[in-house]
This record gives sequence, structure tokens and C-alpha cells, in this order.
Amino acid sequence: MRMYEKYCSKKGFEVFVLHQSFGKAGGPEGRIGIKSVTLEIKGSYAYGILKKETGVHRLVRISPFSAQKLRHTSFALVEVLPELKERDVKIEIKPDDLKIDTFRASGPGGQYVNKRESAIRITHLKTGIAVSSQSERLQGKNRENAMKILYAKLYAFGELQRAKEMKEIKGDTISAGFGNQIRSYVLHPYKLVKDLRTQVETSNTDAVLNGDLDQFLQAEIKSND
Repeated sequence: MRMYEKYCSKKGFEVFVLHQSFGKAGGPEGRIGIKSVTLEIKGSYAYGILKKETGVHRLVRISPFSAQKLRHTSFALVEVLPELKERDVKIEIKPDDLKIDTFRASGPGGQYVNKRESAIRITHLKTGIAVSSQSERLQGKNRENAMKILYAKLYAFGELQRAKEMKEIKGDTISAGFGNQIRSYVLHPYKLVKDLRTQVETSNTDAVLNGDLDQFLQAEIKSND
């Protein structure tokens, strides 16, 4: 999350946290890391630049939560979706297809805790796709944000289904899923960030994790020209 926030800051993109959930209590500030997060990124060509970041990112490091200072491998799934409005795509969402739940927005605690159930979770029953938004204090605004995410996810879901159909027709292997490992970030026992698609690599892991992603993004864009 920090890596992408720092990259966007360098590019002049605006970043808004629409939803985030945390790990189990017991870590720093009573929680262990971020379990999931949804960011809204606004800027010129933001989607075109970042869309190839979709995939699984593998991190190898000495875990800060390990008392024995053991090396751990963890994985983060990144999905990059365009912001779509109802008029942009022919996706029909019937009210009966939606399950809508409200809950209190999670936060660091104290005076910043939202006492009202303004956060929204929307589940599309036919596909099982669930989206959430909790950044706004007004429930209606959170619902609007959640619906934008749902439209984008349903569009991506439809594209995936069409790719599977083409695979059956053509018999070719089409990489269309989100479950493909695209990049490794190794911090121990040596330092190396390597993109597994373009083979671009660097030992300057600190710079990459602080948002220096241009070499990877440009190589991926060129490989698809």
C-alpha cells in the first residue's frame, strides 16, 4: 500500500482510501498489518499506467512480527480496475441481485472511531463478488463508491469469462486470471526485486518499496506495444 501511495504521490496522482481492514489484534497499535485495502487513484492515464500491476506480488523478508527473527514469505494480490459508470458498460444490476450490509467503519480508535453504521458492504449474489466502502461518513456516499467498485469488478469478471470461452474455442493458453505471480521482492538473505514477466530486476529494494516503479511499468508497457 505504501509503495503505491508513494508512487502515485511522485506522479501527482490523487489517492483516496475507500476501505481497509486490519489483521488480528496483538500487533503494533493493537493490530497486525493491513488485511485488505481499496484505493481510488485519480490522475491522467492512471489506469493505463498501473493496469499491468494486476497479479500476485511475493515478498520475502525477516518478519517484524517474528520474535525469532525468522524469514517469511508473504503474498499480496493486487487488482487494478478502471472506474466505470453505468452508462459506460452494458451491465445490468437488478436490486434483487444485491445483498447490502451496513457496519461501523474500522479505524485506529479513540476519537476517530465512527460510531454510526455508515460503512457499506454490497454482495452481488449471482457471482459472489463483494465490495466495501467506509471512507465517507455518509452512508449514501459509501454506497455510491461501493457501486462504482462493483461495476468495475463485474466488468473484469465478464472479461475473464470471455477469455475462458476463447480459450475453449482456440485451444490456446490465455493468461487472464488474477492469480499469476508477477513480481518478487526479496529482502533477505539478499536484496532483489525482479519482475517475472519482463525480467527487469534491481537490487535497490528500498527505492522500489518507496515508490520507484517506473522501470518496471515502462518495461511492461513496451512489451505490450
